Amino acid sequence: MTLRAVVFDVGETIVDETRAWSAWADWLGIPRLTFLAVCGAVIARDIPDYREPFRIFRPGMDLSDELRKREIAGVGDAITADDLYPDAAECLRTLHEAGYRIGVVGNQPARAEAALAGLGLPIDLVASSATWGVEKPDLRFFERIAAELALPAGEIAYVGDRLDNDVRPAAAAGMRAIFIRRGPWAWIQQPTGSPPEATVTVESLAELPGALGRLA
Repeated sequence: MTLRAVVFDVGETIVDETRAWSAWADWLGIPRLTFLAVCGAVIARDIPDYREPFRIFRPGMDLSDELRKREIAGVGDAITADDLYPDAAECLRTLHEAGYRIGVVGNQPARAEAALAGLGLPIDLVASSATWGVEKPDLRFFERIAAELALPAGEIAYVGDRLDNDVRPAAAAGMRAIFIRRGPWAWIQQPTGSPPEATVTVESLAELPGALGRLA
């Protein structure tokens, strides 16, 4: 197998979203356990939209407007180096040094691109669904990745924690789908075993360079 690029999802793949979700609970005045439990229930009910918990707790709330209020108050949700999972930076560096092109592209707001680009990671492609105007699991999202990298889909691995948004559509687009079992979506959607659409399943990014090496 010829693999020339490895592209990573953001939330719960390289970024631990615990702080971000907990901050939203605090901002809305909802106990963290209650808010996070409802998030888990939404996932278990197979509702793909991450905004559903906000609709449950605050029907009719304008999420974009609320985000602006948080930023004015100095409690924005920008991604920082402290939000990276401990194994993320080393994995990206190891793969980059091994000759792979590295991408970080997920369903994120446009402002996430600058935040990710500023973390000092060896990234060749950083983009967001907001900038591209297309979200996962739309196959056009993955086609855009291949176009930006100027590579055939089969030479790209896409790493993600969600079966519905990452593994299945990446495989359908012809990419090598890599499933990482961490974060609430992964543990609820596939608590054991490996999804059939995944080329590789890993429990941490520390395992990924070796797993890709064995594939090659």
